[in-house]
Formats: sequence, structure tokens, C-alpha cells
Amino acid sequence: MTINISTSSRVFWWRPAAWLQIGGEDAANFLQGQFTNDLRSLGKMPAVYGLWLNVKGKVLADSFVLRGGGPNEFWIGSYFSSAKEIRERLESFVIADDVSITDATTDWAGVSLFDGGATTLPTGPAEGGFVFPGRRTKAGSVEWVFPVAEMERVRKKISGAAELTGEEVARERITAGIPAVPVDLGPGDLPNEAGVEAEAISYTKGCYLGQEVMARLKSMGQVRRRLLPVTGSGDGIPALPARLFANGRAVGELRSAVADGAGGFVGLAMLSLVHVQGGAALALAADGPVTVHVEHFT
Repeated sequence: MTINISTSSRVFWWRPAAWLQIGGEDAANFLQGQFTNDLRSLGKMPAVYGLWLNVKGKVLADSFVLRGGGPNEFWIGSYFSSAKEIRERLESFVIADDVSITDATTDWAGVSLFDGGATTLPTGPAEGGFVFPGRRTKAGSVEWVFPVAEMERVRKKISGAAELTGEEVARERITAGIPAVPVDLGPGDLPNEAGVEAEAISYTKGCYLGQEVMARLKSMGQVRRRLLPVTGSGDGIPALPARLFANGRAVGELRSAVADGAGGFVGLAMLSLVHVQGGAALALAADGPVTVHVEHFT
């Protein structure tokens, strides 16, 4: 299917941290029993976003899952979670299943299109790769992932579009409150602490690793920590992750941050809901000056 690109859009060229090909007669059932989201919707939508948890419900990685061209072919792709982490997580549960896992990460590249840059969204393998809705900004993005060998052709097709830097894309992501896994949301954290449960977790699909913990969290309805947007001032961005303090008490840590263009920074911080309220003033040391502020409290 043809992909129509608007040259008035903004684009960001990237390489996936993971791009794995999954095959075998048992691939569909195996992935359904490991992934937090319901893969039965593939076909109705180009990709399904979700998480790979451990038995305690903590987040090991995130990814998109896409259906490939063959009847038992799937692809797993991630912006930030490594292919090694996802592959090892899956391989540890392949016992008697007919499932193959191939790491093709180095052979693939991607471009994110913003501002309605792609006017045609195929529902599966597309011209030169895969096209699917991304998670870069509040308004969303369109991702086109293609073989590295097709880079020159893809660049010609998108020539004229304004190219964004990694810092600019990170600023939009952070401002939108979208966590990067595992930087903002990782193996010490529960999905609900970053507010991704609505888009990344199915409570009706049946069993998967970590499902019992997710069900308990849903029934409890509360977490004691939350990933919240913050702004900072002062001399640059501290080494990350950086501990944050309120009235001399450690209350969390700054997970990611990027310059705001005005001498400060915007960031995402995992903070205790017990000790931090909306508009809280925080410091980077127990006896340090207040330089970080919580933007809003949810």
C-alpha cells in the first residue's frame, strides 16, 4: 500500500532499540500469554502497545507488537527497551513451544512523522516495512519502520520535511508525560505508577505474567508513587537519575530531563504521593536550594 507523506510535516529519524521477529506455530498463543495487552485486536489495528512484566508485576520492557506477512509471523519493536532484555525475557519462558525469536534490530531503521505527516495508515506490513501509530507526543505520531537498505529511498520520499533533533523529540515526550521504558518506568516500578495502565494493560484478556498483580492493583485503585512532570532551574541538568528532597526528606527521583530552551529543564520524576503534593517545591540535595517544582498532581 502506498504511504503518502506531507512535506509540511516534521520528522525524526531513529534506530529502534529492539526489532525482533517472532515465528512458529505457537507464536500467537505464546505472545498473548506474555504480553500485558490483548493481541487479538491485531488486524483491526496496525500495532498493539504494551509491556513485558516480571512475576511481581514490575516493568522489564515495553514494545509495540505487529503482525508480519506470514500467518505465524509477528514483530516486536521498541523505542528504548533493548532487544537483549526483551529476547531474554521471552526465551526464559519458551519451553516446549514452537516459537522462534530472531534479533533483526541492526537491520531496521525508523522515521517518526508528526503533524499529520502520513495521510495513509496501512493496517499491517506496508511499502518498505511497517507503518503504525506511535507514542511520541500527546497529539501522537506515525512511525514508519523499514529495512536499513531502504534508507536512501525513504529519505527521498520525505525530502523537504523539517527534521527534529533527539532533544526536541524528548522535550515533546516529557512535556506530554509519556514515560520512556526503562528510564522513567523500569524494573523497580509498577505500570500504574506511570499512569500507562489504560493504554498498555488489558484486564480482560486472561492470564499473562504479572496479571495477578495488575488485577490486585485495579481492585485497590491506588499506588503510593507516581511519575509526575516537573520543571527545574539552576545550573544545567543533574546527573540522572537524581534524588529529590522535600523539607530535607528524600521523596523520589528525577528520572529524565531535557533543557527547556529558557535556562531550565523539564523532566519526569517518580515521587511519593504521601510526601509530595501539587505544586511541591523540591531540592536536589537534603540541604540544597529549591530548584525543582511539580507541575501538576494527579
